[in-house]
Amino acid sequence: MQREELTKAKRIVIKLGTNVLRNTDGEVAISRIYSFIEDISKLVKQGKEVILVTSGAVGLGKKKLNLDSTAEDGVKQACAAIGQSRLMSFYENGFGIFDIPIAQILLTEDDFSLRYKYLSLRTTLNKILEFGVVPIINQNDTVSTIQMNPVLSGTKVCFADNDKLSALVASELDADLLILLTDIDGLYTANPKENPDAKLIKKVPCVTDEIMALGTDASDGGRGGMRTKLEAAKLVTRFGGKVLIANGKIPYVISKIFDKEDIGTIFLPSNENLPDKKRWIGYATNIRGQITVNNGAKKAILEQCSSLLPIGIINVLNDFKQGEVVSICDENNVEFARGMVNYSSEECRKIVGAHSNDIEKILGYKNYDAVITRDNITGLI
Repeated sequence: MQREELTKAKRIVIKLGTNVLRNTDGEVAISRIYSFIEDISKLVKQGKEVILVTSGAVGLGKKKLNLDSTAEDGVKQACAAIGQSRLMSFYENGFGIFDIPIAQILLTEDDFSLRYKYLSLRTTLNKILEFGVVPIINQNDTVSTIQMNPVLSGTKVCFADNDKLSALVASELDADLLILLTDIDGLYTANPKENPDAKLIKKVPCVTDEIMALGTDASDGGRGGMRTKLEAAKLVTRFGGKVLIANGKIPYVISKIFDKEDIGTIFLPSNENLPDKKRWIGYATNIRGQITVNNGAKKAILEQCSSLLPIGIINVLNDFKQGEVVSICDENNVEFARGMVNYSSEECRKIVGAHSNDIEKILGYKNYDAVITRDNITGLI
């Protein structure tokens, strides 16, 4: 039944990983990439809206320059600039055969983390889809410098790989289905490249801690891995979307998926239906600040959906402004929620442990009783 439900998806995000786009010599697997294009073109002709998130630019640039490593400062950015044009040429030529227009969109963390940019991007993508165009999205590695900035070294970025990027795009556009194509058949009970007894898991009703524990890090050449794919699945299923992880090296795998073949691992949507603003707070923002709370406050937030009052705060880390999103951590420094603050870090430090009635006495004014109101908190567990 779940496989049949996949075919009913109207808006679909498809992510192509680095290792399914290239051969063992590092060059583009031309026949495979054209098979993806052919399959996607069929879906578009059927009236479906397809958003393509693609990796591969850095690898292509690295290959073009005959480099062994991109570790030196600026090299990865240079490779991305060189490889991106090569990558897009394949898509432009391929989709052109089927008379389907495409649009290139290169994104950085701020395009999601800054709310006004996030909303503008959603408007643009919806308009592109309305025109019958296939958006082709990639991380803009050439100008994305947040990981190189020592001032921002402690920042938790909203995405650092295309697995998370594809999930954010699916979330922003309320996609029905996210397909993550990789170089293994799906989620296994253990790493199949290391354990021959590993079993493929066909269906995941809920992305639990036990499921997350099955995630592994990226293989050579990629930045994702099963762990980031599970994180992507957790986000998408929380707002009601479906996720499929499948082997992109299966010939015409996309067509086979929509022919209801039993391929890959399907992740079923939860009943949570997490609203857009809470998705943005929980997953689409860059996080610099942290508020540590006591166990009572944690319980109230998770079990009673309560606001965070200053009396429940133990500590405030880093600097943040009113309206920014911060991590909410427990006494063991484990992040369990995120929220948009009503007070700056300086103000929060002054009212740590105080009763709400004393806020005005301490600060000389009071805008809110709560440091974070319940509507602006997203639990992560």
